[in-house]
Amino acid sequence: MTDRLHNKYEEIFGKKATNDFFSPGRVNLIGEHIDYNGGLVMPCAITFGTYLLVSFNDDQIFRFRSLNVEETADIELRGQYHKTGESWYNFPLGVADYFLRDGKELKGMDMLFYGDIPIGSGLSSSASIEVVTAYALNELFDAGYSKLDLVKISKWVENDFIGVNCGIMDQFAVAFGEKDKALMLNCDTLDYQAVDTNLGDYVLAIINTNKSRKLAESKYNERVQECAAALSALQQELEINHLCDINTETYDKYRHLVKTDLINRRATHVIAENDRVKQAAKVLAENNLGAFGQLMYASHDSLRDLYEVSGKELDTIVEYCRTNTGVAGARMTGAGFGGCAVALVKRSGFDKFSSRLTQYYEEKIGYAPSIYSSLIGDGVGGINRPVNSGDNL
Repeated sequence: MTDRLHNKYEEIFGKKATNDFFSPGRVNLIGEHIDYNGGLVMPCAITFGTYLLVSFNDDQIFRFRSLNVEETADIELRGQYHKTGESWYNFPLGVADYFLRDGKELKGMDMLFYGDIPIGSGLSSSASIEVVTAYALNELFDAGYSKLDLVKISKWVENDFIGVNCGIMDQFAVAFGEKDKALMLNCDTLDYQAVDTNLGDYVLAIINTNKSRKLAESKYNERVQECAAALSALQQELEINHLCDINTETYDKYRHLVKTDLINRRATHVIAENDRVKQAAKVLAENNLGAFGQLMYASHDSLRDLYEVSGKELDTIVEYCRTNTGVAGARMTGAGFGGCAVALVKRSGFDKFSSRLTQYYEEKIGYAPSIYSSLIGDGVGGINRPVNSGDNL
């Protein structure tokens, strides 16, 4: 894989790349719609991601090239930049902008990107690009940022340079990911615990519904407001800052303060989901994938029935998974209303699972899903370890 990328680099730039880097994508295993409620999430890095090959030039120009898209950019080095349209190179350009605004001296660079994260899959290709660029610039220019600094810089790029209101989970997971470990992360404090996650005979199946998610943003904002209403009601008698400051047992004692059924259902999901993340860390540490799988199903049921952010497409995938003995657990992952599901699938039966799920889904929905297999991989770094994939350069 790396050799072919280096050959492509020479074809494009007429010289050798001097450095190469890789940053993964991520998937959230459990802990959904609780990051904005002071709760815990459990993402992991996957073995798809973004490759970046670099060398310096003497022209004081940033040359951005990608093997995924034809669009290119040659941008003169100057003091600061602003987003240009919807172009892909805004992500690395935003990182360079932060370094320059922060007083770091940069040079002209010839940069070649290649991503094997499936486009539109919800596996966080933008965070992967941001983090690999930040890591590369930090290394190449000895900028002195910590890995956590790079996470915060990448989030700044997403929020302030690009203009997308995302949290910090994606950037954190792709930076701090560890092979065969999930990260139990408090998105509020950024405290985290790396939890041993031995998949054994299983792989992560990431299933893209291929449904457009036009409702997701408006419904997301609705849920944030509904959670704020629940919190406000509970604060009449409880000194808490977030819904996830309490557990299900405590909520049961005070749920009478929440006067409407809808707001009660939203709070019930949030608080129980946070409890599930804690339980997930415990059963994974005990190498009990069966129990973890049941928590995944419970998470999906709660997101479907109490939080109402699933949909026919996601429910169809999870419904099929429940009938397949080679699946330990499955759930929607991400904002919902389309996007992706994640499942624990026996490695030996993955191909059969994929073909049968595709047939089942097509019969119910009318078009095919996209299904990918991944392991849990390392976070960002130089390319000095094997990384899977490498199709179709």
